[in-house]
Amino acid sequence: MTHHTSLRTLVTILSAAALLQACVPLAVVGVGTGVTSTLDRRTYGEQIMDREIEVKFNRSFPKDLEARTAAQATSFNRWVLLTGQAIDASSRSEVENLARGLANVREVFNEISIGYPASFSSRNNDSFLTTKVKARLFDSPYISGHHVKVVTESGIVYLLGEVTAGEAQAATEVARNTSGVQKVVSMFEVISPERAKQLNALPEQSSSSKTAPASAE
Repeated sequence: MTHHTSLRTLVTILSAAALLQACVPLAVVGVGTGVTSTLDRRTYGEQIMDREIEVKFNRSFPKDLEARTAAQATSFNRWVLLTGQAIDASSRSEVENLARGLANVREVFNEISIGYPASFSSRNNDSFLTTKVKARLFDSPYISGHHVKVVTESGIVYLLGEVTAGEAQAATEVARNTSGVQKVVSMFEVISPERAKQLNALPEQSSSSKTAPASAE
């Protein structure tokens, strides 16, 4: 979908500009792709599968539905988070059904709101909030920013990742106490400290311990 690709490119540029204005060290957030992939608790195969789900979601979007929605999919360990806007409940459900029909998707969490597409300033603010939360996660001694995926929509911050209960609490507190954040929704897969150590030491192994998401507001 061309408009989604252009939007992501624009938001990336705006995020970088906002980051410079706020004087946040770029080195904190600008971690190289290779390093990020290595420190991610997902295997390379799982990361590639998540990326494929997101790409397929965009490519399979029908034109008539595209005209009625402004939605995006974020996949983590094949859990798909849907964010954005739809003009009515029927369109919102269509987007969810599209996501559920994709290969390899385990679960779909539909957080699409009913209403008009977010404004330019709202998208810019969401991008900046994501940047701030990520920077603060990297600065926290209790959680690694490499282990948490951050998505922001209309001031609501969604957190995804494979983390321990303590890490989930720490990440949620970091996001909750970030200026400008309206609400935090944690969608973590909670794992044991022992499992976390295994994944940290052996990133090439696949993750097998999955639990229900731990939610917090």
